[in-house]
Amino acid sequence: MFRVSTLVLTSLTAILLFPFAGCSLPTNGSAETEEHSKTAALKHKFAGQLPIKIVCTTGMVADLARNVGGKHVEVKALMGAGVDPHLYKASPGDLSLMSNADMILYSGWHLEGKMTEVFDTLQREKPAVPVAERGIPHDQVLESDGAHDPHVWFDVSHWSLAAGAARDALIEFDPANAADYKANAAAYQARLAQLHDEAKTTIATIPKEQRVMVTAHDAFRYFGRAYDIEVRGIQGISTESEAGVKQINDLVDFLTKRKIKAVFVETSVSDQNIKSLIEGCDASGHKVVIGGELFSDAMGDDGTPEGTYEGMVRHNVETIVKALK
Repeated sequence: MFRVSTLVLTSLTAILLFPFAGCSLPTNGSAETEEHSKTAALKHKFAGQLPIKIVCTTGMVADLARNVGGKHVEVKALMGAGVDPHLYKASPGDLSLMSNADMILYSGWHLEGKMTEVFDTLQREKPAVPVAERGIPHDQVLESDGAHDPHVWFDVSHWSLAAGAARDALIEFDPANAADYKANAAAYQARLAQLHDEAKTTIATIPKEQRVMVTAHDAFRYFGRAYDIEVRGIQGISTESEAGVKQINDLVDFLTKRKIKAVFVETSVSDQNIKSLIEGCDASGHKVVIGGELFSDAMGDDGTPEGTYEGMVRHNVETIVKALK
């Protein structure tokens, strides 16, 4: 079993003592630092026994790793169903798990907040790869209030690119099994291409004037751009931001004027603001109901259809169409 060095453990412990920030961080940074990070993350070669032990942050990343890695990997996710990555704080147990892994895969674009510092420290000993940040062209990444929007998996075609980044990282780490990683990734990306087209076709069945979704936080902008649906969130791209009275009142006016009948709660976000929004609409004489529960920053329980990335996307699409159509 891999034993992390005293230096790395000391650094990780020091990082853990400070509060973890959410994903809404500035976009400015050194291109030289980014390039160094990319090189450091992939300079290690696999020297242990199969399966490769991979620790992932979110369920979406873990699902990707299992599909691309196949029989050669053993995958564990730090964040399960209903866990909000914006507010997540790594425990000492998480640090131990990551320290003893062969590889770390995470999403990136500061979805995991200050855990990025943990990943940077672990890169001294093993690959720590931000699959979304690595795989998706930066000019396709949305921004909000000076921060990158990390919710890229809501565009299935983007998540397919993240699968390619995971494939490349595994090939670099374990070149002996490169053919398997390439085949696994190709099969997974073919399914995602079909899912992407399926989502487009299904959302298009909603009449254009009714194609509006309002959720607890602004996680679905990639979904809106990819599948031609207008999206609004009460909170910003990070759930650390506070929803003010003005934001809720503005959405009450919007829903009333557009005669939107349904809004959506999220499995990993409190429904308090959505309930306030519904109450505000009631006071204005406009009836709004909860159209269903969407998976946003976390997938469903293990062993359920929604506990996979593809199942999660299908659930969301079906729930949206049923409520708005």
